[in-house]
Amino acid sequence: MSSRAAQPATPLSLPPLTATSVAPPATRSIIYLGLDVHKDSITIAVLPEAAKTPTRLDRLPNDLPKLKRWLDRLAKEGELQACYEASGAGYVLHRALREWGYACDVIAPSLIPMRPGVQRKHDKRDAADLARFYRAGELVVVRIPSEAEERVRDVVRCRETFQREILKSRHYILKFLARRGFVFREGTNWCTPHLRWLQHLTTDGSPLAPHDRLVYREYHALLLYKLQRREELDRQIEQLALLPTLAPMVRRLQCFRGISLHSAMVLATEIVDWRRFDHPRKLACYLGLISREDSSGTRTRLGSITKAGNSHCRHVLVQAAWSYRHRPATSVDLKRRQAGQPPAVITHAWKAQQRLHQRFNHLSYRKRPQIAVVAVARELIGFLWAVLRDVPATPAAEVQAA
Repeated sequence: MSSRAAQPATPLSLPPLTATSVAPPATRSIIYLGLDVHKDSITIAVLPEAAKTPTRLDRLPNDLPKLKRWLDRLAKEGELQACYEASGAGYVLHRALREWGYACDVIAPSLIPMRPGVQRKHDKRDAADLARFYRAGELVVVRIPSEAEERVRDVVRCRETFQREILKSRHYILKFLARRGFVFREGTNWCTPHLRWLQHLTTDGSPLAPHDRLVYREYHALLLYKLQRREELDRQIEQLALLPTLAPMVRRLQCFRGISLHSAMVLATEIVDWRRFDHPRKLACYLGLISREDSSGTRTRLGSITKAGNSHCRHVLVQAAWSYRHRPATSVDLKRRQAGQPPAVITHAWKAQQRLHQRFNHLSYRKRPQIAVVAVARELIGFLWAVLRDVPATPAAEVQAA
């Protein structure tokens, strides 16, 4: 046995335990896409966030499955953010891209920056400009309605189409009869005696020649058909106005003079969410009711209204503004429409009558009535916005269920 004393075993020294730091995942680069959409084709400009010019300009057929395969291949290179102009193409492409998981915005075409020195325009240039302005944040995104909101809006727009068609048919009838020497002299056109006179011209005892009678009967039958279809649409719109998603707005709008059920439905279905405008001046700009301006230095020059916004609402508001040329009063029909509404809304509508009537009289002394009524319509927007800004927007799920 060894004489050396036994030494205790030296423990194995281990490095101190430290928490391993996990490197954050690398951020994917953003690829901006400008889409110039047509019925048969889509021109796409691919602009990475670090590139000065588009790296690709491809033209694809307007076919959703082929477009999805093309986007899936491109998405391997970075995160896609696409945009295209609002047009007759609608929102089908926007909803498809959202469903596929890609970000997409629809751009207001009237607010896209224009360069006066550029005198060439084609699909590739439009797509490249969209991608470049979109990356710079200089484009204005429009509100996308839900599918249910869009369907109700199209019903109201269909009624407006029939209204224009009825006016055309009336012109057909009056101009045809005038060419044959038949003019109604016993009152105004389209009053009850005039309608009876028009109906008499369709009978066998009509003074029209046989061939003229054949043509006139077709024009008259076409007018009657359009009137019948408009009445059916009016009944459908009355039912849609009772939906919980529209009823609060429609009832408040009808408290104002000159805004009937149909006019209220146009404003409710086109604007939908009044709270997205934090000031009535922005709403007037959206409707194209603000003046053009060409000012420089000490010179200030204002022109006519821009007409760059929603033409449906603008037409309804101008027509409603004509009623404020009369003295303030509450008719039987207006009392019926105001029944059950908050007193604050009714009081506000009465203030609008007094203010707008005074405004119309003041302006009509210096300017033409057509100019005065546009100014009244612009101020009417402020009164409407004041009573509707507290109406909450209905979630898309509830609109779909309704």
